[in-house]
Amino acid sequence: MNYKKLFLAFAALLICNFLFSQTISPENTRKTLFAGFAKIDITPDIPVKLYGYASRKTYSEGVHDPLSARVVVFENNGRKFVLVSTDIGSYGKEVFPAIQKSILDKFNLKESELFLSTIHSHSSPVLSLNKETGDPNNIKYTETLNQKLLTVIEQAFKNLKPVHTGVGKGYSPVGSNRREMKSDGSVTLGRNPYGITDKEVLVMKVTTPEGLPVGAIVDYATHSTSLGPGNMMISGDVLGLSEQFVEKILGNGFVSPFFAGASGNIDPWYRVLPEFNNEPGWIPEPVLLGTLLGEEVVHVFRSIKEINHDTGINTASAIIECPGRKSAGDANIAAEDRHVKTVPVRITVAGIGRDVGFVGFNVEMLTEIGMAVKAASPFKHTFIITHCNGYSGYLPPAELYKEGGYEIDTTPFEPGSAEMVVKKTLNMLYDLE
Repeated sequence: MNYKKLFLAFAALLICNFLFSQTISPENTRKTLFAGFAKIDITPDIPVKLYGYASRKTYSEGVHDPLSARVVVFENNGRKFVLVSTDIGSYGKEVFPAIQKSILDKFNLKESELFLSTIHSHSSPVLSLNKETGDPNNIKYTETLNQKLLTVIEQAFKNLKPVHTGVGKGYSPVGSNRREMKSDGSVTLGRNPYGITDKEVLVMKVTTPEGLPVGAIVDYATHSTSLGPGNMMISGDVLGLSEQFVEKILGNGFVSPFFAGASGNIDPWYRVLPEFNNEPGWIPEPVLLGTLLGEEVVHVFRSIKEINHDTGINTASAIIECPGRKSAGDANIAAEDRHVKTVPVRITVAGIGRDVGFVGFNVEMLTEIGMAVKAASPFKHTFIITHCNGYSGYLPPAELYKEGGYEIDTTPFEPGSAEMVVKKTLNMLYDLE
């Protein structure tokens, strides 16, 4: 008998068994991060009432650019969370609970595992399910949207595959502080180029293990309000147009959901314009700003080389009751928000390892607050997602109340509420395993 050949064959068998076990072992699965991306068109096919400006009384008058819902599902070792970015204005107090329940029930999700957010476009349909007060066209649109969200989330789950991720950051001048101070000391909605602005463009790059691009998650702090109440065309505005630009450039089924960061006091540099300017040789301002932001995203995406190997997923959620505005007699504050004892702030957090954190807020958070959370976060990179999981109004820092202005006049929160939210959020982030 040739013992040497037998020994070599036995050794080869052991090596093969070892390699195979490494491929399929639970430990190897535990260390693998899975992600699934999907996108669906949500452009209304009927005229609808538009979101965001009370002066609008008529229906939309056509479509300038399509609206989409984009979804990312992350999964590791049985733990998961779902990021949904929708090219609309807001899931309000009336609509959010119904849509949230339909998603949680269908996919057996915990509340902490769903980030249902919008890019806050003011040229998108207002959502309603109230048959007594809502417009019939908008009710029909909202019901259709709910079904489409279920479809696209299901597709994202079907698209789950092993991925590698990396995060990089760039900077963009697209957003500008809008709290303009007049000579008499009053604050109005305008442009304050010297005011605090979070210029950071945060990009998560997602690829196959072989390095092929799958998608990008983008966080940037600005309203999608380059277009004002005079515009009656459907549009994703700045952030929606930027999503489309990135997907066009990176191509081949690439999906890039954008999320509105802490942008309660941040507007696009060109803000509240009456319509799309179609003069010969002229690039409409929302398209220009969307392209400018999109180019920075693509630049950052292509420059990301470092891969995060820490893949564990953890989530948490909480509702903190903040003190309601005791002096909320201002006509700009919705009647239901006046003289309330408390106002709920829903906080949703998720972490992938200790490198990447996500925080969702159901408020229009002013940029100073978001920057404070990012600066103190235990995560290397923290995505701030506003207009997430409902809506409770503007949340300003205490020091701005003495200045007044739109965000202060309309907030339902007492001074000090933002500081309560920051403390609770940081505790939740540090408590993630």
